[in-house]
Amino acid sequence: MERLVERLEKAVERLEVVCQGPGMCGDGSSKGVAQYVQAFDALLAGPVAEYIKISKEVGGDVQKHAEMVHAGLMSERSLLVLASQHQQPTENKFSTLLKPISEQIQVVQNFREKNRGSKLFNHLSAVSESIPALGWVAMAPKPGPYVKEMTDAAMFYTNRILKEYKDVDKKQVDWVKAYLSIWTELQAYIKEYHTTGLTWSKTGPVATEGANVPCAAPGGVAPPPPGPPPPPAPAPASSSTDTSASRSALFAQINRGEDITSGLRHVSDDMKTHKNPALKNQGGPVRSGPKPFTAPKPACSGNPATKTSPKKEPPLLELEGKKWRVENQENATNLVISDTELKQVAYVFKCTNSTLQVKGKINSITIDNCKKLGLVFDDVVGIVEIINSRDVKVQVMGKVPTISINKTDGCHVYLSKNSLDCEIVSAKSSEMNVLIPTEGGDFNEFPVPEQFKTVWNGQKLVTTVTEIAG
Repeated sequence: MERLVERLEKAVERLEVVCQGPGMCGDGSSKGVAQYVQAFDALLAGPVAEYIKISKEVGGDVQKHAEMVHAGLMSERSLLVLASQHQQPTENKFSTLLKPISEQIQVVQNFREKNRGSKLFNHLSAVSESIPALGWVAMAPKPGPYVKEMTDAAMFYTNRILKEYKDVDKKQVDWVKAYLSIWTELQAYIKEYHTTGLTWSKTGPVATEGANVPCAAPGGVAPPPPGPPPPPAPAPASSSTDTSASRSALFAQINRGEDITSGLRHVSDDMKTHKNPALKNQGGPVRSGPKPFTAPKPACSGNPATKTSPKKEPPLLELEGKKWRVENQENATNLVISDTELKQVAYVFKCTNSTLQVKGKINSITIDNCKKLGLVFDDVVGIVEIINSRDVKVQVMGKVPTISINKTDGCHVYLSKNSLDCEIVSAKSSEMNVLIPTEGGDFNEFPVPEQFKTVWNGQKLVTTVTEIAG
């Protein structure tokens, strides 16, 4: 009993620290506070407080990012207090109430985009990829699985942190555990109090904007400036039932070996945005990362509003500092990057039904959110990463040490004779094949296993490829 009392006292002390004193968390008193708000306060006092504490010890960009995350969590607490005292509002009013959370999510993600050169970029990416989990309050009927999905998105980067610091800096490992525990605890919290969606009060007035005082942000972090409501969510991706024939037709030219460049059209200097800045302003602003969370419309809406198409981003091929940016290209089968240097990297984002050739030797290439893309490159000294993509074909003409495939469905890798020692690392992906060149100039295709069997041998877990997976 004494231990229980001691733990409760410590939880209260940590909660007071998180809330920055009286009046900073809603009404500043637990009297009359709903049970699920008190449970959320316990989450703030536990995993969140631990994450903030370790982030301060790590310092730098990680500390600044943690303050922004904390501000988002406090905005979410304000909404929970509001929901516990009011009835569910109309769709339009609810979108307005969600705006502080949506804006803070965008603040967190923008910080990552503005600090791509940070030494702690993997930390910033882990947080940025998973912070949309705060949008669970707008998800129905499965908010818990949505948080799980966002947590999984962070794993790619947290695994990198663990690999880099596992035997070097225990503090970094503790940071990963503390951060991921926030979302693990949040899933348990949602399962208990908001299983099918945010729970609203059955009594009281209907919630309106300004019905509750927002929770103050932590010291040193100014609240985000007011702005227009978030843009409408993009339409869902089309069905993935493309026939194998259409896929093959799209990338038929990728198997032509050295003749791959014979049909390419030269891109002159006046067509390149990095050598002709006037082209940049013809299509509006360009962004280089995933879109921030936007509140979806409730599934039970009786009179759905007229759908508006999301604003189409302009195509881009430019050199920004040491990074080649190839973005939003559609049906472009003649993209070429030729003026390369060893220190340069290439970032290919949201390109569809296109083919890109990278000449010369480059540091790394990242393919993100692409569909039906063909990539041909000479030499990469670092890594080629394929993330969140579908139907991608990659041909190595020279050498590459590592190819990483993550959250991708449909990936064919054509290796050259000089790149047969390449390491291929895959996770959460399907339909992967590696093609090995033969003496006759053809390729032999080998599938990458997707199904595994794990057994306990009395001392440890032993994992092997199942027979059905080859």
